[in-house]
Amino acid sequence: MHKVLIVDDDPIQCRLTSETVSRAGFDPIAVESGHEAMSVLRKRTGIGAVILDLVMPDMDGMAVLEAMKREGIVVPVIVQTAQSSLDTVVSAMRLGATDFFVKPVAPERITISLRNAMKMGTLETTLRAERNKRARTFGFAHIIGTSPAINRAIALGKKAAASTIPVLIEGESGTGKEVLARAIQGSGERSGKPFITINCGAIPPNLVESTLFGHVKGAFTGAVADAPGKFREAHNGTLFLDEVGELPLETQVKLLRALQEGEIEPVGASKPVKVNVRVISATNRRLLNLARDGHFREDLYYRLNVFPIYMPPLRDRREDIPALVEHFIARFAAEEGRRVSAIGPDALDMLKAHNWPGNIRQLENAIFRAVVLAETMTLRTGDFPQILAAQRGTETARNEAAQIAAPVAPIHIDNAPPLPRLPVINPTTIPDRFLDDDGNLLPLAEIEKDLIAFAIDFNAGRMAQVARQLGIGRSTLYRKLKEYGLDGSEGSNVA
Repeated sequence: MHKVLIVDDDPIQCRLTSETVSRAGFDPIAVESGHEAMSVLRKRTGIGAVILDLVMPDMDGMAVLEAMKREGIVVPVIVQTAQSSLDTVVSAMRLGATDFFVKPVAPERITISLRNAMKMGTLETTLRAERNKRARTFGFAHIIGTSPAINRAIALGKKAAASTIPVLIEGESGTGKEVLARAIQGSGERSGKPFITINCGAIPPNLVESTLFGHVKGAFTGAVADAPGKFREAHNGTLFLDEVGELPLETQVKLLRALQEGEIEPVGASKPVKVNVRVISATNRRLLNLARDGHFREDLYYRLNVFPIYMPPLRDRREDIPALVEHFIARFAAEEGRRVSAIGPDALDMLKAHNWPGNIRQLENAIFRAVVLAETMTLRTGDFPQILAAQRGTETARNEAAQIAAPVAPIHIDNAPPLPRLPVINPTTIPDRFLDDDGNLLPLAEIEKDLIAFAIDFNAGRMAQVARQLGIGRSTLYRKLKEYGLDGSEGSNVA
């Protein structure tokens, strides 16, 4: 529920306005002076709007507006006064007021003004976050959420921003690891400097080294010009290595040297190049487990894992869903030119109850689709057919499980019909490629290895077609080739 700060030195007017605000569905916070108002605005978060009386002793409404502007406190302000002077209105609007009305005012007028101010405030926050992201000054104040889980991550991020310590952000896909990395950079001494992102799992293995460290002209076939590489692009700034666990082992050695020595060696270069880069890495896998299994260098793991931060999944911070939904509605309604402004309580309850395996990215896409297809100004449960179907499917499965676990009538073992026999599998019906010399089933890894080798031969080494037919990404295919020793070492036609 949005909080509305009411500032008025008249206790009766303050109480009447509070009742109106409460009936409109908002949480009123009443103070009787400008100094108290500034104290609340400085200390409390979640203030969605301010209803401000202009005429007050000591610190009047104009002084409050000036102080908010001076201190960078951006909250929509609705001013009210008993005077209807045009100069007063113009002065208040120039200082940032979003609306103005003269006492006494009808409750309906206050309600409409508050709702418009809330929408405007949300949209301004979204636009400001996008501008700061482009200016590389994105900060922790732009991260949406006040739950304990996200507050823990933000608190650690603020500590990390105060130094250049290497940070490793772990968490499921779609939890906002890059957003936290941008906030760390935008709140530290490298604010405004380059912020370069690279998805380590999306680069073909033969291009990883040149992508990270660059190359000189003629270093390999196709190198028609010098390329700086991501490290040099991020010089004096921050390099964000997303999915760092996907890096090939041979590249991990050079990354370790770059982190330790502060220098890189472009492909084909005769001497190393000094770089000043802060590295923030992220992964949706447990790097410690990869290191124990030999798929990730332990020395690089300990170098990256100096300051670990865990980004919680959305299911662990459900209390943040209303604010995220409001943010996405304002953003997509503005981008798509739609007149959607709110979400119904039933639809919001459904979204809060959903498990969100895709986390914030899945929620964002669901809101985007709902805003585009909605036929009313308020989103309803029917605007989320996929979420609705998933929820109904879960409820059906639970009901069926409950019926199985708790039968209506007791079962008497003596009178129960005999259980059907399990079918006897004839070994001759199992393909030989699935069996070892003793007639036992092969491990899944062996079957997968043979299938990949067969697919490569079948498609004459065309890796894009192999990946498409196997239903996996090319980076995954190359990783499995390396894992199974099929990258040219066993006679397969790998191209």
